[in-house]
Amino acid sequence: MGYFQPARKQGYRFSFFLGLLRGVVFSMRIHVLGCAGAEMPNHNMAGFLVDHTVLLDAGTIGLALDFNEQMAIQDIFITHSHLDHIKAIPFFADNIVIKNENHTVSLYSSDEIVEILKKNLFNDLVWPDFSLIPTSESPVINFVSMENEKAVYLEKHRVTAFEVQHTTPAVGFLVESDQGKKIVYTGDTGPTEAIWKVCEKQTLDAVIIEVSLPNRMTEIALRTGHLTPKLLGEEILKMRKTPLRFFITHSKPYFMEEIFDDLSQIDRDSIEILRDGQVIFL
Repeated sequence: MGYFQPARKQGYRFSFFLGLLRGVVFSMRIHVLGCAGAEMPNHNMAGFLVDHTVLLDAGTIGLALDFNEQMAIQDIFITHSHLDHIKAIPFFADNIVIKNENHTVSLYSSDEIVEILKKNLFNDLVWPDFSLIPTSESPVINFVSMENEKAVYLEKHRVTAFEVQHTTPAVGFLVESDQGKKIVYTGDTGPTEAIWKVCEKQTLDAVIIEVSLPNRMTEIALRTGHLTPKLLGEEILKMRKTPLRFFITHSKPYFMEEIFDDLSQIDRDSIEILRDGQVIFL
């Protein structure tokens, strides 16, 4: 039986103090703003802040970051349009306007997902259209459509979208730093194929992957586009080069103990369960 480290007990302290001792050698920092599959007290929605400036999903921003930390965010990459992955964006945009900051954030996803957000969220009915506020020339939000498997180049990162399988149009992301670190974030997905192309010729430093439900709920997981520990094991077998570390996200809080027990059956010593507030150094 492989050993995996539950972050709720050890992972956060280990990463934090290791970072203090050896921070100069790390070239990617990931701050877990939220990693829960349901919102409950002490459980925040998905949000992963890479090197202070790049946010992967936006279920949590203002609940985890002070205003100065929020203003450091330059780019947001959205895996899909479900509310638990986007709900912090409207309030984040509002904070920028209220503070009268001249700050534009680029919001990236596939063309289909961008259109869903424009039509159903930033439509001046559910929330103001912040792509026109304060002006169309200098908006708070700049929507950017991505092509699958074609990289977007940022100041210090390169991000590529890959299709994943969910109940709504969805993508996962390969994030590469200018220091050579590489991670994959799947967002919500059931069994999938395209994104594992990145494991054919390179070893990833980490994969942040969802495990929403315990093994006994595999049928429901498949129907709703999610993974169980058993299904995770099957995904790992699809990877020609096994990533160095696996970080588990999006688990339903009320099934955590069961998911914890099921994960312990996977013969891997590199699987860790994430916790809100954890900082990972790669």
